[in-house]
Amino acid sequence: MRVQGRVWKFGDNVDTDVIYPSRYLVTFDPAEVATHVMEGIDPQFVQRLAQGDLIVAGENFGCGSAREQAAMALKYAGVGAILADSFSRTFFRNAINLALPVLPLKGISRAVEAGQHLEADLRSGRIHNRTTGQTLQAQPLPEFILQMLEKGGAIPYYKSTYLKQEG
Repeated sequence: MRVQGRVWKFGDNVDTDVIYPSRYLVTFDPAEVATHVMEGIDPQFVQRLAQGDLIVAGENFGCGSAREQAAMALKYAGVGAILADSFSRTFFRNAINLALPVLPLKGISRAVEAGQHLEADLRSGRIHNRTTGQTLQAQPLPEFILQMLEKGGAIPYYKSTYLKQEG
């Protein structure tokens, strides 16, 4: 599984309140949710984001509340993947559950600049910076997580994996 796109860069401790502000928690339509992504840190982000673009961030991306809408907003806005030095455990799992690729790699926030073009192979963990030619190596995602991403998230994965075993 590969993702590629232009880099949008954010720092450390990007919390769910800036990813998806709490005033919109009453909204559940994915298209509407997507229009407010990153509004708390960059109000113009969604207007400039292209389908498949990547976020590179520092430590503890997605910290704060456990709101699933933060990952949902990023996915439906068109973010192709998030590569960060580290993730909040809850955000990481919410992203996987919604089939939003996330890949931790210590030091990526120092190695990559905004606007560069990356290609990440989630199966091997290899991240190639097409702008600089540099290659970075992350720990590959476990097979069951890759399958979950490929199936479209946790619910489709479990339905396809466990329901067919029962019947």
